This record gives sequence, structure tokens and C-alpha cells, in this order.
Amino acid sequence: MEQLLFYVYLLLSMKYGKLYIGQTRDLLQRFEYHNNNRSGFTKNKGPWVLLAFKRFATRGEAMAEENRLKKLKNRQRILEEFGLNPDDFTQLLDFN
Repeated sequence: MEQLLFYVYLLLSMKYGKLYIGQTRDLLQRFEYHNNNRSGFTKNKGPWVLLAFKRFATRGEAMAEENRLKKLKNRQRILEEFGLNPDDFTQLLDFN
């Protein structure tokens, strides 16, 4: 039996240097959804680049991680939580 996976993902707006955290079961479809201006927060702020994602066995686990990451508010810490080096993104991110 195939196990369904759920994802928490991190997007970067190449237009504004903003990060977006979300969760989904279909990562590719959700990424296309954001880049086609079909999501409220991300609408007209693309193009979006997928920086990283984490896998979870249940939607509950994914939602808990999404909420935990969103509460961090610190972009540098969020990047680190996804295993990324904030110094690699200083030219792209709006740290204000």
C-alpha cells in the first residue's frame, strides 16, 4: 500500500524577496497554483521559487510544523529550519 506524504514547503518571491510557508499533499500542483496567482497571499507576488520542503506522514504533522515555522517570524531562522544557509540568500531576501 502506497503511503501518502504531506509536505511543508518554503517559497521565495523573486519579485519582492518575501518568504511563504505552506503545506500540501501535492507539492507540484500547489507550486503551480502559487505561480498562477490562484492563492490569496501569493497572488501577484511571483514568480515564486521553491527553496525547500519537508515530508510528513500525516496532514496533522505537516500542519503542526507549518504553524510552528510561521510563528518563528525570523526569516533567517526559518531558512535554517529548512537546512538552508541564510547567507546564501542575502541578495534575494527583503530582511526588513
